[in-house]
Parts: sequence; structure tokens; C-alpha cells
Amino acid sequence: MNSIKLTVHLTIISILILAIWAWSYGINVMPGYKLAWLTYKNLLYVSGLLTMAFLSITILLATRPTFLEPVFNGLDKIYRLHKWAAIFSIIFAVLHWLIEMNDDWLESFLFAYGQPTEPTISGLVENIQEVAEDVGEWGFYMVTAMVMLSLLKFVPYKFWRYLHRTMPVLYLLLVFHAAWLTPLSWWQQPVGLLLAMLMVAGSLAAMSSLTGNIGKKRRVQGIIKAVSNNPKNITHVVCQLDDKWPGHQAGQFAFVCFNRIEGAHPFTIANADNNNGELTFAIKALGDYTTNLAQKLTTGQTVTVEGPYGRFHFKHHGANTEQIWVAAGIGVTPFLAWLEELQKQPEQIPNIQMHYSTHDGRIDPMVARLQYLCDKLPNITLLIYDSQKGQKITSQNLLIHDAQKKVTEIWYCGPNGLAKHLKIGLKKITSGSLHFHQEAFKLR
Repeated sequence: MNSIKLTVHLTIISILILAIWAWSYGINVMPGYKLAWLTYKNLLYVSGLLTMAFLSITILLATRPTFLEPVFNGLDKIYRLHKWAAIFSIIFAVLHWLIEMNDDWLESFLFAYGQPTEPTISGLVENIQEVAEDVGEWGFYMVTAMVMLSLLKFVPYKFWRYLHRTMPVLYLLLVFHAAWLTPLSWWQQPVGLLLAMLMVAGSLAAMSSLTGNIGKKRRVQGIIKAVSNNPKNITHVVCQLDDKWPGHQAGQFAFVCFNRIEGAHPFTIANADNNNGELTFAIKALGDYTTNLAQKLTTGQTVTVEGPYGRFHFKHHGANTEQIWVAAGIGVTPFLAWLEELQKQPEQIPNIQMHYSTHDGRIDPMVARLQYLCDKLPNITLLIYDSQKGQKITSQNLLIHDAQKKVTEIWYCGPNGLAKHLKIGLKKITSGSLHFHQEAFKLR
């Protein structure tokens, strides 16, 4: 899901919510209210509606709904939508809070004196509503803090993971706030039905998270069969899973848990499926957990693997189609799985350019592995770029055959900075349409 598709999805969600609210607009017409206070009340309720809607969507997407993978083209894209739905919820929550905290100022500024008297309610209900209002305010502060911490990458994953697990509790507190302070007439309208459905579904998702049931049905036990490290600080882990493993497609990833305290981390499966439950992971030392990982693991150690997920699959578009594969660093792992898979049907391989960027080709074991796999396959041109020799991938490198073809199809896995640079360059020099397939593997 590129930025345009992400924007489209968020816009569609917002429009649908507002359309259902507009359909029920009659419930917002409050007799006796002046225009300023009518505007105030509508802005207050609509901002609250959008906040709870996007929060509910956020927590629903966190349950890893595999049935949505075909819709959004992979769990990685679902998690990107999850992240931005959370950001949108905070934006609307801030707006909701500002409106609520400034009602007296708005009354004075808009010359809207004479606010109508609210209907009398019983003492018990009034007390509960006061509690719900306080809960909502403090819930807003805590949810905002949690989302901000999630966006700050310097917060270590092992701490963020435990902080993030409080989100379902905070969500349930905000459901309590919304359920008691939503206008009673809403529950008799389509907008009330929408809000109720979202909050019930979100509450069930929150309970699933709190009880540790997210992804439970897709977890498989196994043992570590082999562990090795190389000079590039890449740890190769071979796992043997039990018979419950359903198999995977080349290019997919899984959540791997070597240590219950540390929790599960997503890693690309670096081998093709051989129907024997054996999975290989190539893990680059990129953080506090993956540093010296080889020293933390032992042969025979138990492992839990959840998956497979993702839709970064090799797609065959006919013998006359040319594909351009671009990998940088550890981003080569899905392509290694693709190349292994293609060994089974070499006669069906289209023309492929395989571009791989490495920091030092002399000590990079991936170079030898790529050369071995590509040499056994027809129609594949392998190009290695060694930054130690001043070599780097450019958009011109990718179009060495024909820059004027009608369709340019790129499959990319690597740093986002390089991806942006290549996309900008390709758009400038290609005359036809550009299909740039990229896995959004940043799940946080």
C-alpha cells in the first residue's frame, strides 16, 4: 500500500462515517439551541464519533485479520493502516478535547449566550456520566501518550511492547466514556448502530488482545535445528516446526518467538516451502534484541512461529514479461525464497533483472548464495552493487534494457530511503506506467 492508496483508504473511511452521521443528522437538530451552540454540539459529537471509529478500527486491525490481506495486499499494509488510523484517532481526539475544554470561551466568542437548559436526568445517571467524562479525559491523555511513544523509534521494543499492551485497557475505558455520553437519540439512528457495532467489535478485539489470543490459532511449536552467524552480523536460524505448520509461499514472513519475555518479532522466511516444516530466517543485527542473537540461541531450543503472513509473492505474468527485482542488505531474503521456489519450474521463468546492493561483497555470504541460485536459472541477469567500490543502485541502472517500455514492474525490498529515491528517478525517465511493489515491513 503506497502513500496514495493509504490516503484513499483513510479518506474513504472518514467519508463513510460522516455520510452515516449526515444520514442521521436529524438527531443533532436541538430545538432552542442557537446556531453557535448547535455548531458546537455537532462538532463535539462528530469529533467524538470519528475518534471512537478510528480507535475501533485501530484495535480491530491489530488482531492480524488474515481475511483482509487480499483486500490490502498483505498484513504489512494492514499494520500501516493500523498505525495511521491510530494517528487519525488522536487528531480527532485532540479536536474533541479542545472543543469540550473551551465551551465557555466559544460561548463568549460566538455571542451565543443563553445556552438552553439540558434535560433533567436522574442522580445515578448523572453521577455515572460525570465519571465517564473524567474517565474519557484521562483516557485521552494516556492514549495520546501511548501513540506518541509508539511513534518514537528510540523507545526500546521490549519496553514499548509492554506499554503497548495497555492500549486495549485504555480503549475499553474510552468505550465506557462514549457509551454513557453519546446522545440517547443516537442509539435509535444509523449513526448509533454504526458506533455500537464498532465499539462491540473493538471491545471483543481488546479482550482477545488482553487474553493473548491474537494469532493463537496460527502459532506452531518447533525447535531450533541450526544457528550460525557471519561477518555481516546476520544470524541464520533454521527451525523445524511440527506438523501443524500449514506451509508458506515464498516471500512471506512470520512472527518468531525465541523468548517469551522478549516476545515475537516479524522476520521474512528466507527459504521456499519444501513441505517438511523447515524454515530458515536470516536476521540482521539492527537493534538491541537482534544484536548478538546467535549467542542467545542454542540448537534444540524451543521456538514458536506464528504465520505465515504477507503477500510479497512472486507473480508470473507471462513469458514475455520482464521483471526487475531490487534488494538492498537484508532485504534480499524474500528474493532468496523466490529463487529457491523457481528452481522447481525453471522453464516458466520470465526475463528477470536481479539487482542487489551490499556494503562489502567480499564478506557478504548473500552474494555467493545469489550467484549459485541465479546460475541455475535461465533468463535471470544478476547485478551486484558493492558500496565499498563506490557502486550504488540508481534508477538508470534499473532500466538498462529499455527505458521506454509501456510497463515497468519493480519488486523492491530494502531501506525506505533508497525506495523513495528510485521511485522519484523512475517516474522522471519512464514513459509508460510504473508498478513499484514494496513490502511495508515496518510494523511499528
